Amino acid sequence: MELKQVSTKSHQLIGEISKVIVGKEDVLRRVMVGILAGGHILFEDYPGLAKTLIARCFAQVLGIRFKRIQFTPDLLPTDITGSHIFNRETGEFVLSPGPIFANIILADEINRATPKTQSALLEAMQEGQVTISGDTQTLPQPFVVIATQNPIEYEGTFPLPEAQLDRFMIRLSVGYPTETDEIEILQRRLDRKQDEITLDTMSSAEELLAMRAATETVMVHPDLEKYIVSIVAGTRKHQNIHVGASPRGSLALIKLARANAAIDGRDFVIPDDVKNFAVQALAHRLILSPELWSKRVTESDIVQSIVSLTPVPKVS
Repeated sequence: MELKQVSTKSHQLIGEISKVIVGKEDVLRRVMVGILAGGHILFEDYPGLAKTLIARCFAQVLGIRFKRIQFTPDLLPTDITGSHIFNRETGEFVLSPGPIFANIILADEINRATPKTQSALLEAMQEGQVTISGDTQTLPQPFVVIATQNPIEYEGTFPLPEAQLDRFMIRLSVGYPTETDEIEILQRRLDRKQDEITLDTMSSAEELLAMRAATETVMVHPDLEKYIVSIVAGTRKHQNIHVGASPRGSLALIKLARANAAIDGRDFVIPDDVKNFAVQALAHRLILSPELWSKRVTESDIVQSIVSLTPVPKVS
């Protein structure tokens, strides 16, 4: 597949989902970039803003399997991965696969499950496999985890550890719609005369993997590699950051930049590709100094300031 085809198909997919998700084209594009880059996505936003709907719509238009897991305090790791069950007829233990054996997994309210259950996703997100009773099973490809968490309700929750946050390539928020967009949402619901939404399937797992392979051909100038490293290194040197981004953050940023270039139909990365995704790729990987908590300075603010102070290379 050529990059022009990747661009055309990506815009078609985003356009189809925009029939349902109103006024959030930038969010949909960033989700598409994350999927194309082969990463996992963390949505941190208030309830009722279509996070689940976005994940389901992407699975529907991509033509890949979708599973939703509602994370609760009593959820067990085997409820996610599955387990071996004894078959009386054959006298053998057979695998009963869990919902993780799908292409897009929606981990809804992931911070409501215990750390033991959250850790069941670590191997899957990093290695693309799960180990059940000592037996390693490969997960279907593509494999994308889209997780959600509420940023304001912390009672009865278990904050994600840094090791798991680091596995998410990008953190996004949807945000409230404008009044005009919300009127459009109501009007479309009245026109449909039902809650159920049906979108056209426009791709397949094989085509998505081909799109990812084409993205790997996007060129990154050495000066832009240094630019990415300078931004990430800035998070480690900043006086108000207790723990900076790891090299996984650099890799996430370069993958997102290449995927963004591919959606634009370019075979090369420009500085704006990096700047546009620096906050979403790095902010959730940082731990700020405690004295900033009272000043309401966020990780996003710090990353944005680092990007603004980092010299932009002039690449021809």
